Amino acid sequence: MANMNLTKELQAFLMGEVQDDLDTRKKYSRDTSLFEVMPRLVVFPKNVEDLSKLVKFVKAHPEERLSLTCRSGGTDMSGGALGESIIVDMSRHFTKLKELGEGYAVVEPGMFYRDFEKETLKKGLLLPSFPASWETCTVGGMAANNSAGEKTLKYGKTEDYILRLKAVLADGNEYVVEPLQGEKLKEKLASPGFEGDLYGKMYKMISENHEILSQAKPDVSKNSAGYALWNIWRKPTFDLTQLFCGSQGTLGIITEITFRLVRPAAHSALLVLFLRDIGKLAEVVERVMQYEPESFEAYDDHTLKFALMHLPDFVRLLKGNVFSLSWQFLPEFLLFLKGGFRLPKFVLLAEFTGDSELEAREKARDAENALESLSLQTHLTKSEKEVKKYFTVRRESYNLLRKHVKGKRTAPFIDDVIVKPEFLPEFLPKLTKILKRYPQLLYTVFGHAGDGNFHIIPLMNLENRENRELIFKLSQEVYELVFSYRGSMTAEHNDGIVRTPFLKAMYGAEVEKLFRETKLAFDPNDIFNPGKKVNGSVQYAIEHIAEKN
Repeated sequence: MANMNLTKELQAFLMGEVQDDLDTRKKYSRDTSLFEVMPRLVVFPKNVEDLSKLVKFVKAHPEERLSLTCRSGGTDMSGGALGESIIVDMSRHFTKLKELGEGYAVVEPGMFYRDFEKETLKKGLLLPSFPASWETCTVGGMAANNSAGEKTLKYGKTEDYILRLKAVLADGNEYVVEPLQGEKLKEKLASPGFEGDLYGKMYKMISENHEILSQAKPDVSKNSAGYALWNIWRKPTFDLTQLFCGSQGTLGIITEITFRLVRPAAHSALLVLFLRDIGKLAEVVERVMQYEPESFEAYDDHTLKFALMHLPDFVRLLKGNVFSLSWQFLPEFLLFLKGGFRLPKFVLLAEFTGDSELEAREKARDAENALESLSLQTHLTKSEKEVKKYFTVRRESYNLLRKHVKGKRTAPFIDDVIVKPEFLPEFLPKLTKILKRYPQLLYTVFGHAGDGNFHIIPLMNLENRENRELIFKLSQEVYELVFSYRGSMTAEHNDGIVRTPFLKAMYGAEVEKLFRETKLAFDPNDIFNPGKKVNGSVQYAIEHIAEKN
């Protein structure tokens, strides 16, 4: 079936649009990851009926080796939204906020988080697991990746906020997925057809492997690697929403999500810490955490240096008078001078919240006082402009790196490692030692100090195969270090093309086998986003690395 014939076949029975022109296919061959994968075409489904027909069509044509890869915002950093067959873009028509109640919202997966938040904040409510890409990601992508961000320290990940969802599964029908217990669980297990069979397989798997799965769960606060089988059976509740969250569209197509929302504190205060001695990091984190910061972010000296080098770009992001905003960076220049022309190793941002401005500032001041014996340089911000400056450096550094570095490109592959914060004084020097073996690498480090979750973004020339192959050699070395601390290779960015090949190394053969059984139970014909979570290979990844941003 030639490309044009496939397009005509699909357009004949779908209400949504089908596009196979080269410009569209090129656009959807990239996300914010390392990779480039050219699809055959892109479908923009109009409704659930379109999705149902699409799944049944793909299933009925096995000879065509068709598959369905869902996508919305295209902000995925792992290659999770890339596929060689049919891309299903949910961001054109599945964009409705269906219901906004007291403490919950019912929403379609293609709605952009920025638009969703505008509506929830009208009621003083928030979905607090939003990532740094909150302006360009969708709520469906957040669920698919089990996203997290700066407020996760206090509020948890997306998995903590999904009350129920709907999804089209491999038989082409839409089902409600929600927590079950007691008689409702018994009824579901006894029901005939695909759904009952699926629940039966998963219940048996989880029950028989409870101990193995409990031991497999990484000993960290956040994890997006593999299928979260250990979260499903929290007796007496059996909850497959926990499995769908973070599954990257490999089990079915999510069509609706009911999120729990929170009412955030009205006021905040930001304490900025300038850390020159990395050996103090764990103690700094421990002391600050006693005062319950809502977020505790970090970026390294490379990131700060890049911000100072490209000051006009940051000033533009801050949207104000160039001269006055430039003066806001004077403290960083003075630090540079006072430190003997050396910047602090890390800048830490601890945000405290309260029901009044006084309460928030008192928490920040108490935390600052608790650090006095460590002889750190600290600064309690005095205005929203200051707060925005520091968070802009933290949030926007990756995007500016992608745009400004000539001859090299951002290479997110060890971009989401996490270990318990208490291990950081040991872990970070060992990590630095590994990275120093490769002097051709420039890199920045930023992330979530309170969780021990760091994003390491190397800058590399990927136009030759040797450098492309180096990515996976270095990945293996870094991940072995992470695993030795019972950490995770991905706290919030998920597996996709880049990390799926390392899941066996992280969890072992026995757990990886359970991942394969899970995929087979939900998707026996491997039509949903193949090559992610299971059946990924380093060779495929190397062959699909894009040479330029």
